[in-house]
Amino acid sequence: MLKPKQMSRVLLVGHKDVLEQTIEVLHSLHGLHIEEYEDDGYFNIGKPLPGAEQDSKDLLKLRSISSFLGIGDPYHRPVDAKQLSSGLKEKLEALDSTVSEKLSRKSDIEANLKDVETKTHDITPFSGIPIDFDLCSGYDSLQVFSGVIKKGTDIETDLKKITSEYQLFVGNTGVILLFVPVRYGDDVSHLLSECEFAEVKIPEISGVPDILLSELESRHDLLTADLGLLSVEIDSIKSQDEEFILSSEELLAIETQKKEAPLFFATSEHAFVIDGWIPDDEFTLMKSRVSEATGDRVHIALREEAADEVAAEDTNIPIEYDNPKIVKPFEAVMNLYARPKYHEIDPTTFVFIAFPLFYGLILGDIGYALILLGISLYGRSKLHGEGWNSLFTVLIYCNISTLFFGILYGEFLGFPLAELHGHPGLIPGWHTVDLFTAMGDELVTFPIHRTHLVSTLLILTILIGVIHINIGLLAGFRNVLKQHGMREAVLEKVSWMVLQLGAFLLLFGMMGVIPSMLPGACVLILAIGMLIAGEGAVAIIELPSILSNTLSYSRLLAVGLSSIGIATAINTMSGMLVESGGLFIIGGVAVFILGHTINTALSVIAPGLHALRLQYVEFFTKFYEGGGRIYDPFGYNRVYTEE
Repeated sequence: MLKPKQMSRVLLVGHKDVLEQTIEVLHSLHGLHIEEYEDDGYFNIGKPLPGAEQDSKDLLKLRSISSFLGIGDPYHRPVDAKQLSSGLKEKLEALDSTVSEKLSRKSDIEANLKDVETKTHDITPFSGIPIDFDLCSGYDSLQVFSGVIKKGTDIETDLKKITSEYQLFVGNTGVILLFVPVRYGDDVSHLLSECEFAEVKIPEISGVPDILLSELESRHDLLTADLGLLSVEIDSIKSQDEEFILSSEELLAIETQKKEAPLFFATSEHAFVIDGWIPDDEFTLMKSRVSEATGDRVHIALREEAADEVAAEDTNIPIEYDNPKIVKPFEAVMNLYARPKYHEIDPTTFVFIAFPLFYGLILGDIGYALILLGISLYGRSKLHGEGWNSLFTVLIYCNISTLFFGILYGEFLGFPLAELHGHPGLIPGWHTVDLFTAMGDELVTFPIHRTHLVSTLLILTILIGVIHINIGLLAGFRNVLKQHGMREAVLEKVSWMVLQLGAFLLLFGMMGVIPSMLPGACVLILAIGMLIAGEGAVAIIELPSILSNTLSYSRLLAVGLSSIGIATAINTMSGMLVESGGLFIIGGVAVFILGHTINTALSVIAPGLHALRLQYVEFFTKFYEGGGRIYDPFGYNRVYTEE
């Protein structure tokens, strides 16, 4: 549980006559992580099995169809693979023909729509000008100006001073069309430049602008209607063939994977060699199944270098988690950071315990816990897939913890339950438990509101930090011990624990708990000497890190208090509005709902990020390297087909 699955490196050597049977068995077992063969001059890289090229083409075609139709990933009851494959080619050809026709029509309609929109854009500035565009060009004796005047609006007064021989049209958008004799062109051009004239190009098209715009609008409506009808037809094809497309795509992906598998093998004229890794507990099953399918014509052997003492140094071994079902969702949290190396402790179980604990300590509110629990349960039931399932399951664990601490703190959407009920219990008549806190004179009862116990909770969070960090150091001790031996493990990891012990003894001496500070000082000097011996002089620079890492756990209190502050502010504002009466009541309800909706979203992000940071930065740095290869076994997780 605290380390990855133990892996064995295996070699499979057999005659090419049984290659297909071997591939079929290995694919169905879905357990062998195949190492790609690199040509070394002794063997050749294998060639795909017959039909691989056609299956690959069909798969590409089907994925193109799926993309065009917008096929998602809805759940369907798996279909029989053999029954599906019998008529797949014919149905795929028919579907491809139908979809290609729809695609062609859609492309034509969209091209025509774009042409209409372009022409409309070019003609619109000239709306309201009652002249055919054909009459706006081709003159020897006339010069034509078209554009917008930005400065001044009464151009005709100045124009008449130049000549009375002109024709001026003003459109609805402010664009002018001006015809003047060529001999006055320079003077008119100078006048227009003084008016900050901006030219607008005349479209190269025949017709009167308003008539053309009306025709284009009608054509646009027709094309839009055609596109709408085509979308209905496409949706019909999608709903009718969605199950076939998803199951066929999966079937072709499986067949392509099988037929292209030899590209990873080493082959000679008559034989093949498969090199890979398999979990120890699956080796016997694989050996028996392959032998049975091939009539003992494939030799399977363990490679000696897969022994534990050699594998501990091998960073090339693929890593597969080995966690109980309840812990598995947190493997997604680990994957965000890195998989462990083969020789390392797998910290997924630590994260499973600490992450929800920290999340609940931070949020600790019954109301937010119930809301987020409901959202998580609903999301897990509606959104399928390993990623979504892991995310919502982690949130469920976190909000169960939040509910527990919410009851302990006595909080509901920021309201102290003691004030709501007039007694400190969640349930009327619930007997309270007296507790003297670590401060010595502060008498409290459970449930409590954490704002009343800031000092106590601060000490508690620091204590949690000390425990969490030292668990990391113990895990690091184990890792270093296995890799480098006892001396390095003691100097690199135990020295930090001794340093903390010295710091506490020194503190207790200063507080008078113990009679002298001398023991603490001696232990501190011993720890520093151990650190320098293990890590060199650079260890002195790293000494403050243990303090900063420990104090970082105070965020478990600080972030929670900020959430309470926001909730309290929302409750106060909404309460003041409601007390004002009238329409203010509606405003108060709106502030309450909107405010707590936003704070609920923040309640997912802030506690999650800070709880995650404490794992990655404060905890993992004490023992965890990561960087293991992902275990990717040859096979396929079927969803839409079954054998």
